[in-house]
Amino acid sequence: MMDLILWRHAEAEEAQDGSDDLARALTPRGEKQAARMAAWLDRQLPEGLRVLASPSRRTEQTADALGRKFKMRAELLPGGTTEELLELAQWPRARGAVLIVGHQPVLGQTIAQLLGMQAPECAVRKGAVWWLRQRQRMDESQTVLMAVQSPEFV
Repeated sequence: MMDLILWRHAEAEEAQDGSDDLARALTPRGEKQAARMAAWLDRQLPEGLRVLASPSRRTEQTADALGRKFKMRAELLPGGTTEELLELAQWPRARGAVLIVGHQPVLGQTIAQLLGMQAPECAVRKGAVWWLRQRQRMDESQTVLMAVQSPEFV
């Protein structure tokens, strides 16, 4: 059994013409979103969790709110692919849980693919978490949606 927890970065400053997208910081509202979601996650997350984040400022700040060690990985930068994300997570081969802090649209594309949705991607709100589990049932591999949580409702 493996858990894949996908956390979209919280609300960030709007992109400015000519500015570095990766340097965009969380807004004060985004900082509150990240803190609320981190508090909820901290109560739910299992021991031995791996945490991986995109090396953008907004994802780093979101992951920092959790107060756990994490690794920043370039595969999670904007423009990454579902295949890169799943390979990095070692889905579904690994045991235990991995939390990935990243960006749209790849988080939504990954969710849509794993849940067999017809749409090419699923909308993921800023600061929201989607928790997926890979399990075996009667010799069949299944992906189960365990939780979807938005920072406004924690």
